[in-house]
This record gives sequence, C-alpha cells and structure tokens, in this order.
Amino acid sequence: MKAFITGGTGFIGKHVIPKLLERGYEVTALVRSEKDAASMRDLGVNPIRGDILERESMRAGMQGSDVVFHLAGWYMIGDPNPAKGERINVDGTRNVLELAYELGIPRIVYTSTVAVFGDTHGRLVNESYIMGEEPFISQYDRTKWLAHYAVALPLIEKGAPIIIVMPGGVYGPGDPSLVGDLMRRFYMGQFPILPGPEFTYTFAYVEDVAEGHILAAEKGVPGESYILAGPAIALVDAAKIWADITGKPAPVLTLPARFLKPFGPLAGLMSKVIAIPPIFSEEAMRILNANYTARSDKAREELAWETRSFREGMQETFAAIAKTVPQPGQASPARRQAAGIAIGVALGLLWVWLFTRRRRS
Repeated sequence: MKAFITGGTGFIGKHVIPKLLERGYEVTALVRSEKDAASMRDLGVNPIRGDILERESMRAGMQGSDVVFHLAGWYMIGDPNPAKGERINVDGTRNVLELAYELGIPRIVYTSTVAVFGDTHGRLVNESYIMGEEPFISQYDRTKWLAHYAVALPLIEKGAPIIIVMPGGVYGPGDPSLVGDLMRRFYMGQFPILPGPEFTYTFAYVEDVAEGHILAAEKGVPGESYILAGPAIALVDAAKIWADITGKPAPVLTLPARFLKPFGPLAGLMSKVIAIPPIFSEEAMRILNANYTARSDKAREELAWETRSFREGMQETFAAIAKTVPQPGQASPARRQAAGIAIGVALGLLWVWLFTRRRRS
C-alpha cells in the first residue's frame, strides 16, 4: 500500500508516519526543506520537495498512491498576517484534494477540526452540527470552515472519495497550540493566575488522533466525517489535574472568561507596542470565552477508535515538557523576559478586573 502525506513533519503528522510504516505502508511525504527531507529519509520515508500552494509540485509524488493524507495546515493565534492562513488552509487544501481526485486516488483523508463548529456553548455536538450565524472566533476557525464546507464537501458531492477527520483539542509532547503554551507556562510557574477557567475543550492525545487518521483511511466510509475527540474538560479542572500530576501549585486566582473578552481590543493595541504572549492576544481572549465540545461516538462505533484517559495522556505530556523546559536559573534572558511579560500582563488584567468590580459595587 502506498500513502502520500502532507504535513508529515507537523504535530499530528509526526505520529501518523510511524504508524503507517509499522503497518507496512510505503510512504511518500511532501517536504519544503532539505532538513525535513533528511529527517524523512532517516525514517525510511520517500521525501518529495514541494508545496501545497504549488499543485504540480505534488503530482509525481502523489501519482499511484492508494491513499492521500492531507494534514498540512496553518494554526496561529494572534497572527498579524491572517491572509497566510487562508492561502494554506483554503487554497492549499483545494490544491491537494482536487489533485488527488483528478489522479483517481481511491481514498483521501482530510484533516478538518471541530473548530469549524465554532462555540458549541457546552453542547456535545456530533458530525451533523452546523454553526449558526455568529462570527468566527479566530482566523483559524474561519479558514478551516472554508476548507471544510467550501472545498472538501463540494468535492465529495462531485464524487471525490474524501473521508474527513475532525480532531478536537489535540495535545501531547510538542503541542504548539494555545493549551500547549498554557501547559508549558504552568510547568515553569508563569501562570499564578489562570485566564479563562470556564474554557472547555474535548481533549485527545496526539498519538490516539494519529491512529484515528489511519483507521479512517482503512475503515472509514468515503463522504463521511468522523470526530476524534476525548473528554470535555474545563480549563480550571484541567489545571487541577496538572497540579496533581506535576506537584506544581495550582493557579492561585482565576480570571473569568466573560471578563477577558471585553479586553480583547486592548490586547490588540498592546501587541502593537510590545510582544505579548499569544495567550494574551485578542484572538486568544475570544477563544478562552468559548467552548469547543463534540462527541466521537461515530468514530468509536464505526472505526473502533479509542483514546487514553486524560490523566494518562497528561502524565506523558508533562514528562516530555520536563525534559525540554529550562530548570530554575537556566532560562535565557529572552525566556525570562517573556515570562515576566506573561506574569505582568496577567497581573495587570487582574488589577483592572478588581478595580472594575470595586467601582461597580
């Protein structure tokens, strides 16, 4: 079996490739640099230089594949250049999926996200859910919505054998997401105050999500979507588990999400003056005021997909974090400055919140 993959060096892709090789697949991976090509060759993967924004650069590598996995994407919170996200998530997805359909690839697995549902307001929705007329929370949500509903689904209607997987909150070692940033800062003691404690995510460990991709390729029905999401856990409850696992103190105070949202524009202005952490960007404050919750019953029933417990996955994640973050006194000046800014912004927001409450009372 031959598999072609985009995003093989990304967070999820790094776990998909070893699983494919273990199953005996011959894997070709799209790469953009010689460094990535070398890392793929070391794994026994055939690298092909190209870019999802250049359709023809993928043709030779994709031709003759039994399955195409399109995982490459753009995920940035507070990025001042959102047009880049649309090019990658929308135009790039169109290039990959249309080329795979043109070449007659029998099975095409596209990685969407539960973020296309927007704020689910605490409801555990399934694959049939469609968000209402409310505005998009982030540029990531908007561009992935376009890729899902304006690119993938129309191609499915034309007959393309696309299987859509929709991960929820993916976490694990090397997590580049907003929650991953929070976890690293928590471990380093940079968050005595927890922003957005009500924020609720359906967490799933990255290795389990990678397994879900392959199960979708092997067992999924073309034209169908499968949510890959674990338990729905509020950030305040997650932080308590983090404290229990690591022995680090839990945040002393919390900043309610309903308070953070009005300060989003202020954060946007601050970001033009100082380099504030992504967790305090205007987009992040909107995200922390939302819930991304969905249920994976369909994937469990039709694909036999499973995910490990939240505690087990977090134990593995923090074990990896402990090996990568600097120990006390070893942080670089830049890291210490970033930590100071994070704590300073948190304390500043807390002071404004307390001052506002005092004036209202």
